[in-house]
Amino acid sequence: TFYGTTYRDQLAVDQWLMWQMGGLGPMAGQNHHFNKYAPLMGEDLTYAKDRYTQETARLYRVLNTQLEQNDYVAGDFFSIADMAIWPWASLWEGQKQTLEDKPHMARWLQACAARRGVTAGHGLHLDLRVTPKPSDKDSLDQLFKAK
Repeated sequence: TFYGTTYRDQLAVDQWLMWQMGGLGPMAGQNHHFNKYAPLMGEDLTYAKDRYTQETARLYRVLNTQLEQNDYVAGDFFSIADMAIWPWASLWEGQKQTLEDKPHMARWLQACAARRGVTAGHGLHLDLRVTPKPSDKDSLDQLFKAK
Protein backbone atom coordinates (compact mmCIF):
# COMPACT_ATOMS: atom_id res chain seq x y z
CA THR A 1 0.00 0.00 0.00
CA PHE A 2 2.79 2.45 0.86
CA TYR A 3 5.47 1.19 -1.51
CA GLY A 4 4.46 2.73 -4.86
CA THR A 5 2.78 1.10 -7.81
CA THR A 6 5.71 0.71 -10.20
CA TYR A 7 9.16 -0.80 -9.94
CA ARG A 8 10.64 2.70 -10.33
CA ASP A 9 8.48 3.92 -7.42
CA GLN A 10 9.67 1.03 -5.27
CA LEU A 11 13.32 1.77 -6.06
CA ALA A 12 12.78 5.39 -5.03
CA VAL A 13 11.13 4.27 -1.77
CA ASP A 14 14.08 1.94 -1.07
CA GLN A 15 16.57 4.71 -1.84
CA TRP A 16 14.95 7.10 0.62
CA LEU A 17 14.58 4.42 3.28
CA MET A 18 18.32 3.77 3.00
CA TRP A 19 18.96 7.54 3.17
CA GLN A 20 16.99 7.69 6.40
CA MET A 21 18.63 4.62 7.93
CA GLY A 22 22.19 5.46 6.90
CA GLY A 23 22.08 9.23 7.15
CA LEU A 24 19.24 11.11 8.78
CA GLY A 25 18.48 8.69 11.60
CA PRO A 26 22.04 8.31 12.85
CA MET A 27 23.01 11.96 12.37
CA ALA A 28 19.82 13.42 13.87
CA GLY A 29 20.14 10.91 16.71
CA GLN A 30 23.65 12.12 17.49
CA ASN A 31 22.39 15.70 17.15
CA HIS A 32 19.73 15.01 19.80
CA HIS A 33 22.20 13.30 22.09
CA PHE A 34 24.85 16.02 22.07
CA ASN A 35 22.44 18.99 22.02
CA LYS A 36 19.78 17.68 24.39
CA TYR A 37 21.03 14.87 26.63
CA ALA A 38 24.79 15.24 27.02
CA PRO A 39 24.43 18.69 28.66
CA LEU A 40 22.10 17.11 31.24
CA MET A 41 24.95 14.80 32.18
CA GLY A 42 27.41 17.67 32.54
CA GLU A 43 28.96 17.16 29.10
CA ASP A 44 28.94 20.16 26.79
CA LEU A 45 30.93 19.09 23.76
CA THR A 46 30.93 22.00 21.32
CA TYR A 47 32.67 20.11 18.53
CA ALA A 48 30.14 17.25 18.61
CA LYS A 49 27.17 19.62 18.84
CA ASP A 50 28.41 21.67 15.89
CA ARG A 51 29.30 18.64 13.79
CA TYR A 52 25.94 16.89 14.12
CA THR A 53 23.93 20.10 13.89
CA GLN A 54 25.69 20.95 10.61
CA GLU A 55 25.33 17.44 9.21
CA THR A 56 21.62 17.40 10.06
CA ALA A 57 21.27 20.74 8.24
CA ARG A 58 23.03 19.30 5.18
CA LEU A 59 20.70 16.30 5.14
CA TYR A 60 17.66 18.55 5.43
CA ARG A 61 18.92 20.55 2.43
CA VAL A 62 19.05 17.27 0.48
CA LEU A 63 15.50 16.48 1.59
CA ASN A 64 14.29 19.96 0.69
CA THR A 65 15.81 19.64 -2.80
CA GLN A 66 14.02 16.33 -3.32
CA LEU A 67 10.73 17.78 -2.10
CA GLU A 68 11.07 20.71 -4.47
CA GLN A 69 10.35 18.23 -7.27
CA ASN A 70 7.91 15.88 -5.50
CA ASP A 71 4.97 16.03 -3.12
CA TYR A 72 6.52 13.29 -1.00
CA VAL A 73 10.05 11.95 -0.71
CA ALA A 74 9.79 9.08 -3.21
CA GLY A 75 7.42 10.81 -5.64
CA ASP A 76 3.89 12.09 -5.64
CA PHE A 77 2.61 9.39 -3.27
CA PHE A 78 2.85 8.95 0.50
CA SER A 79 5.13 5.99 1.26
CA ILE A 80 6.87 4.08 3.99
CA ALA A 81 9.87 6.35 3.30
CA ASP A 82 7.84 9.37 4.43
CA MET A 83 6.79 7.40 7.51
CA ALA A 84 10.43 6.67 8.35
CA ILE A 85 11.73 10.20 7.71
CA TRP A 86 8.91 12.32 9.16
CA PRO A 87 9.44 11.45 12.86
CA TRP A 88 13.05 12.64 12.69
CA ALA A 89 12.31 15.66 10.53
CA SER A 90 9.39 16.75 12.70
CA LEU A 91 11.89 17.34 15.52
CA TRP A 92 13.81 19.96 13.52
CA GLU A 93 13.54 22.63 16.22
CA GLY A 94 15.16 20.44 18.88
CA GLN A 95 17.90 19.66 16.36
CA LYS A 96 18.72 23.38 16.17
CA GLN A 97 17.49 23.69 12.58
CA THR A 98 15.47 26.26 10.68
CA LEU A 99 12.88 25.87 7.94
CA GLU A 100 13.19 29.41 6.58
CA ASP A 101 15.50 28.18 3.84
CA LYS A 102 13.64 24.87 3.40
CA PRO A 103 10.12 25.74 2.22
CA HIS A 104 9.53 22.40 0.51
CA MET A 105 10.44 20.49 3.64
CA ALA A 106 8.13 22.77 5.65
CA ARG A 107 5.26 22.06 3.25
CA TRP A 108 5.93 18.31 3.41
CA LEU A 109 6.09 18.32 7.22
CA GLN A 110 2.65 19.95 7.32
CA ALA A 111 1.21 17.60 4.70
CA CYS A 112 2.42 14.53 6.60
CA ALA A 113 1.30 15.88 9.97
CA ALA A 114 -2.20 16.44 8.58
CA ARG A 115 -2.64 12.77 7.66
CA ARG A 116 -5.04 10.96 9.98
CA GLY A 117 -2.70 8.02 10.58
CA VAL A 118 0.27 10.25 11.35
CA THR A 119 -1.80 12.30 13.78
CA ALA A 120 -3.05 9.17 15.53
CA GLY A 121 0.38 7.57 15.73
CA HIS A 122 2.11 10.73 16.88
CA GLY A 123 -0.45 11.15 19.63
CA LEU A 124 0.23 7.77 21.23
CA HIS A 125 1.77 7.82 24.69
CA LEU A 126 2.51 11.53 24.80
CA ASP A 127 2.44 11.23 28.59
CA LEU A 128 5.51 8.99 28.45
CA ARG A 129 7.64 11.40 26.41
CA VAL A 130 9.63 13.32 28.94
CA THR A 131 13.18 14.59 29.04
CA PRO A 132 14.92 13.65 32.27
CA LYS A 133 15.98 16.53 34.44
CA PRO A 134 19.66 16.85 35.41
CA SER A 135 18.68 16.03 38.99
CA ASP A 136 17.03 12.75 37.92
CA LYS A 137 20.22 10.67 38.03
CA ASP A 138 18.37 7.33 37.88
CA SER A 139 16.66 8.23 34.58
CA LEU A 140 19.90 9.51 33.07
CA ASP A 141 21.73 6.37 34.18
CA GLN A 142 19.02 4.19 32.58
CA LEU A 143 19.39 6.06 29.29
CA PHE A 144 23.15 6.24 29.05
CA LYS A 145 25.01 3.93 31.41
CA ALA A 146 25.86 0.41 30.33
CA LYS A 147 24.68 -2.23 32.76
